[in-house]
Amino acid sequence: MSQKQITVVIVGMGFGKEFIPIYQSHPNIKAVGICTRSKETRDELTAKFNLDPNLVFEHFEDVPKRKDVDAIHVVTPVPEHAKMTLASLNAGKHTACTIPMAMTVEDCTAIVEAKRRSGKVYMMMETALYTREFLYGLKLAETGELGRIQFVRGSHIQDMSMEGWGEYWKGYPPMLNGTHAISPLLKINNTIAETVVCHGSGRLSEDLASRYGSPFAVETATFTLKNSDVVAEATRSLFDVVRQYRESYDVYGTKMSFEWEQLQDESHIIFDGGENAKRIDVPDTDELLIEPIKHFTKREKIDDPNHVSFLQGAGHGGSHPHLVQEFVAAIVEGRDSAVDAALAANYTCAGICAHESAMNGGIRVNVPSFEA
Repeated sequence: MSQKQITVVIVGMGFGKEFIPIYQSHPNIKAVGICTRSKETRDELTAKFNLDPNLVFEHFEDVPKRKDVDAIHVVTPVPEHAKMTLASLNAGKHTACTIPMAMTVEDCTAIVEAKRRSGKVYMMMETALYTREFLYGLKLAETGELGRIQFVRGSHIQDMSMEGWGEYWKGYPPMLNGTHAISPLLKINNTIAETVVCHGSGRLSEDLASRYGSPFAVETATFTLKNSDVVAEATRSLFDVVRQYRESYDVYGTKMSFEWEQLQDESHIIFDGGENAKRIDVPDTDELLIEPIKHFTKREKIDDPNHVSFLQGAGHGGSHPHLVQEFVAAIVEGRDSAVDAALAANYTCAGICAHESAMNGGIRVNVPSFEA
């Protein structure tokens, strides 16, 4: 097997452009292409990253048709995810997609089926599962330092009225895109969501509420987990709530507990018995990465720190090179990715079902399992 063999095209050049130099630095990548409607962006990035003009696309429809493209990485607005993922898988391409997988249970189901038919790798590129903070907590869980986990809580509080977010976000139901708050809670318990009860709180302005027919400023869900006595709680808001950006998880165990910082960069907290509490700066995660891409965990490696995705979210916690490493490794090794279609569908549908529960007065809703 030759070292460099995969040609990947990244679709969507918002924060998608951050992945160009990571892929280019990976020893198993033969070539990197891009797809964006903006000619100015295409020309600028082609020059900056010395891209092959034959792998620079204006229209997405042209990408899956290309025999010399092995993999497609979708980083486009949410309403495009399902359509582009299905087109990619159905064309026999390995497919990565930013969160969420899709906006409906039906589309999630279709993607799981398309992935199985294609035999290709699918990966939902969930940054929350590869932040230095989550990988630190996951290690505490896996080594037994937490003891038995008793409770987990996540939140994703965001002000999407900030300049720079697409028009489609206005009035977007909070839990409909809940994976940042939900997936760490499921992963640290090594399980999936089975049922959800969710309550909407507060009210959006009439203009925002009318966009998706969803009135709630905040949605808070509690999930029962498969083969677990732990209940997970997640809270999400996007508009008409004042708070600094927070994308957090807390985990409480019999030996140790971890709580996310209240303010960005004030340090997280470890509780390890009695009234003991100490602030910690979680270590970087570069030792988990292959040499050529490990430096991309650093915040200063973000190419466009003024992009709204990074102004809110502290550079995605150094997750980008981990996402690339896992996606490429799954392709090279001929295995499913760590966030395969079946798992990604459960993570995504957990949020979709939570919103359904909130819209129906907090009824309990079964979250689909996509396990074979």
